[in-house]
Amino acid sequence: MSRTDYYRDPHAPRANSVVPSVTAVVLNEDGHLLLIHKTDNDLWALPGGGHDIGEAIRDTVVREVKEETGIAVDVEEVVGLYTDPQHVMAYDDGEVRQQFSICFRARLIGGSLRTSSESKEVRWVSPTDLVDLDIHPSMRLRITHGLDETRTAPYIG
Repeated sequence: MSRTDYYRDPHAPRANSVVPSVTAVVLNEDGHLLLIHKTDNDLWALPGGGHDIGEAIRDTVVREVKEETGIAVDVEEVVGLYTDPQHVMAYDDGEVRQQFSICFRARLIGGSLRTSSESKEVRWVSPTDLVDLDIHPSMRLRITHGLDETRTAPYIG
């Protein structure tokens, strides 16, 4: 399924759904960030996805990171809650979803990089190389917040 992201676009379609989702900021021992090149919108992003019924949110983070990247993680803390109603994602099936994402910091505990149906490329990226990647502004905000270890409270917006 393909998707188009609209961010602060007055011509964006009106949202018709909200799905709680997660993203994870995961660093390796070299301080490189785990990123995926998404198949649905062709952008680079933090790994993550939708929360399932009957699942604790911590388990959603662990499952989504493993499914999309092959990497096992342990959840450490909340980076922020991202609910900007001016960021909507239109899917080719007619769903137009308002952003609702909880971003977490997670610690690498194992696994090896691999792609999935949602990630055509997975890699560890040096923070200095982020400027060279096509990353949506809302995802860049999460990355910036997640890499800022001086933050003492989660972002809520």
